Amino acid sequence: MSNLTINLTPQLYSYLQSTSLREPEILKQLREETAALPQGRMQISPEQGQFMRLLVEILNARKTVEIGVFTGYSALCTALSLPPEGKLIACDVNKEWTDIAQRYWQKAGIAQKIKLKLKPALDTLAELIHQGEANSFDFIFIDADKQNYKNYYEFALQLLRPGGLVAVDNVLWSGKVADPTIQDASTISIREFNGHLLQDPRITLSLLPLGDGLSLARKR
Repeated sequence: MSNLTINLTPQLYSYLQSTSLREPEILKQLREETAALPQGRMQISPEQGQFMRLLVEILNARKTVEIGVFTGYSALCTALSLPPEGKLIACDVNKEWTDIAQRYWQKAGIAQKIKLKLKPALDTLAELIHQGEANSFDFIFIDADKQNYKNYYEFALQLLRPGGLVAVDNVLWSGKVADPTIQDASTISIREFNGHLLQDPRITLSLLPLGDGLSLARKR
């Protein structure tokens, strides 16, 4: 037994996936196509996607937002777990990547649940608030440009209902956040964002060493 989180060796990671991963074939196909792209490392891990599906089910989520779509794997995870009347507002600016996403959403039969907003996410989030949708969303996933993490998060808290959940990816940033000699803009932004969440009395917080680090913040 140990009072520290176990280190995932390649052998143990393979065992984790073989004994717990229930990845639908459509998700596997999208993950494998994305992995072949030059930017394939931006893709979340399949076990993180499965965990997000569980969160959506636990929340009985109906209304969700995703900030940063890439090729649509995480959005597909969320949409598959939403009820038929559920909706996901998907925010991105890259048509090439989201064209792949939309192809798989159609193939999975859940495209009607997803509304893609192909413009800066801050504009979309501000519009949702202006349209009277504050305090009405159940789940929001943030996985976009790191220097805007705090801005996305502040909008997310306005949009979430009390008890709603925001999940934020890449908060361990390949370990760079723990190395004080690394001072690039994205790393600094994530460090500052993590500190902001730690001190925020509006949420209940947990940072999980899942994938590249996943912070969960439940709106009080």
